[in-house]
Amino acid sequence: MGSFDMQGDIAVIGLAVMGQNLILNMNDRGFTVVAYNRTTSKVDDFLANEAKGTNILGAHSLEELVGKLKRPRRVMLMVKAGKPVDEFIELLVPLLEAGDIIIDGGNSLFEDTNRRVKMLESKGLLYVGTGVSGGEEGARHGPSIMPGGSSAAWPHVKPIFQAIAAKVDGGVPCCDWVGEAGAGHYVKMVHNGIEYGDMQLICEAYHLMKEGLGMTADEMHQVFKSWNEGDLESYLIEITRDILGKLDEDGTPLVEKILDTAGQKGTGKWTVQNSADLGVPITLISEAVYSRCVSALKDERVKAARKLKGPRPVMPQGKKPETKAAMVEDIRYALYASKIVSYAQGYMLMRSAAKEYGWNLNYGGIALMWRGGCIIRSRFLGKIKDAYESNPKLTNVLLDDYFRGEIKRCQKGWRNVVSQAVKRGIPVPAFSTALAFFDGYRSARLPANLLQAQRDYFGAHTYERLDKPRGEFFHTNWTGTGGRVSSSTYTV
Repeated sequence: MGSFDMQGDIAVIGLAVMGQNLILNMNDRGFTVVAYNRTTSKVDDFLANEAKGTNILGAHSLEELVGKLKRPRRVMLMVKAGKPVDEFIELLVPLLEAGDIIIDGGNSLFEDTNRRVKMLESKGLLYVGTGVSGGEEGARHGPSIMPGGSSAAWPHVKPIFQAIAAKVDGGVPCCDWVGEAGAGHYVKMVHNGIEYGDMQLICEAYHLMKEGLGMTADEMHQVFKSWNEGDLESYLIEITRDILGKLDEDGTPLVEKILDTAGQKGTGKWTVQNSADLGVPITLISEAVYSRCVSALKDERVKAARKLKGPRPVMPQGKKPETKAAMVEDIRYALYASKIVSYAQGYMLMRSAAKEYGWNLNYGGIALMWRGGCIIRSRFLGKIKDAYESNPKLTNVLLDDYFRGEIKRCQKGWRNVVSQAVKRGIPVPAFSTALAFFDGYRSARLPANLLQAQRDYFGAHTYERLDKPRGEFFHTNWTGTGGRVSSSTYTV
């Protein structure tokens, strides 16, 4: 094969919006990309329109695609997670040679990536499972990229990935090697879980202002505008500001015409399921996932609203401008403090996963990857990066001096918001679970001693004692009847 045919730096399979935008981004950065789609008419369509006047090459078969690539060949899949990824891998393997690299840029489950890395390495190929965040806009102008898998592949994909990634703090790319096997897709999964939490927190702040303080969409638009200029500056606050300012054709706020039932793709659910497997209390992300489930019960809720009565939601604070302004400030505190708790929980989950799966994760580096380009990008993540840089062994974000000080500053307003919401019957599951976790985490003693006694009473599950060393188990014959045999213990 002549060198004339081998001109592509990388191939991308899958010309949906994310695939197309990544290809255009790579082309802008000077890489020659080979584009392929199973429905080959899409390739011609792309080359004739979006890719017109670029150096992008088209391929109408996988053989042609492989033939147009430099060695080691880099083939990136931007197809639907699950079966389509396995199908393409199966078709590509016979066409590739030792040292060639397959990259999956979809939202794959990390366990699938673990399996694929093993399988492809056994055939002498390299595999990268990478999270890509930032939606269409990010893909086109600079996403956050979270690669993991065969570490030998990193030097070959690094120049491309770091060139196309978002840049922060004077040109630092929001992309670095995450770790072995499915670590990249795992970190992307946690990113999506945190995204669920952030969105729910913002929705609760909006609900409190709208129902509790009777604020108009325009007033709330102004609030989010000012919040986006301070500690809370982030992509999600910014888009919320824009959404609240958007009017429908009749001049009324569009947001108020949207049906209140939320959809979900599954990554938030995977995060919660995995946290249960690892025994890590990511309570805020769990509430965010379940809040979407509650929202989906629209018809039931409409019926229940007629029969189940509670207090009137309007807070007395909404009457006077100065008390209203003070309450809005407290809502900001509640949002900020709850966000700290959510990220602390997300990091607890990643620490536990690193231990469980034998990964070496760089926590400061992950915060940097999320600092720009992605959906949860925010000023706040710079502070998390700082926290891990000053103490790489930090056990919990809540214990970092900066965040400890921030929680102290926010605590009074946060408690006020949760108590007012409870009194007024306004649901704030994420604000309140964050506070409950904070109070649980800072308690030297919790009532689990009684719980252990109950378990021992009905199931002879045994317990440890405060006045004896850890690891010694005791069983009490609570009733005076029953046997002397204790049950084996199961610990999460």
